[in-house]
Amino acid sequence: MARVGTALLELRGAQKSAKGVSLYSRFVNRPAGRYLAAGSYALGLTPNQVTLISAAFSFAAVAAVALVAPSWGLGIAVWAALAVGFAFDSADGQLARLRGGGSAAGEWLDHVVDCAKLTALHTCVLIAFHRFPEAYGTESEGWLLVPLGFQFAAIVTFFGGLLTEKLKPKPAPGSPAAAPSTLRAVALLPVDYGVFCLVFLLLGGGTLFRWAYAALGVVAVLFLLAFLTKWFRELSAVRR
Repeated sequence: MARVGTALLELRGAQKSAKGVSLYSRFVNRPAGRYLAAGSYALGLTPNQVTLISAAFSFAAVAAVALVAPSWGLGIAVWAALAVGFAFDSADGQLARLRGGGSAAGEWLDHVVDCAKLTALHTCVLIAFHRFPEAYGTESEGWLLVPLGFQFAAIVTFFGGLLTEKLKPKPAPGSPAAAPSTLRAVALLPVDYGVFCLVFLLLGGGTLFRWAYAALGVVAVLFLLAFLTKWFRELSAVRR
């Protein structure tokens, strides 16, 4: 327990900037990840092992969406597994900083798992819409396009944001970090992965889940357009 307490103290002083992070990630997921990172450190786990634990929770939830008929109990189980997987996703990076820094291979693994998770999640919603049309009210094949559109928006946003961070010039060493904007943190809530996971609590509602999922898909597309415009404008000023 003493080792966990020491790790928590060190982690509180080694947090990433809250700029561009939604309220959920800032006040729920990162703190949860901090406790998981401290526990993992005490157990002697490596960041890559924590990444794989995150993947196990996430992909178990994803598979359940595709394979099990929707119910309220399933929705709670899927949400819980996704939320725990997301918290471990935050923990791997925090554990790496606690251990003195991560590796390029570890960062690569983390991003590959994140991309696979996003792709699989929307694919499995599509499969669920196809396998259980009566439960979801998706007898019309047009509804199968909704997960495809959502998946497109999610993957392009993920890749675009990642590439933008790589291409933007790094701030000069010692320069003060920009203060996080509360308004921006609130505005980003609809496209926060942790907030998105909440929609699976509605699985037992069938058509209620379908409409809530579709609404979040529309929001994701609108945010993608806004993000692409912003990122292109920022990168247009960068000379290489």
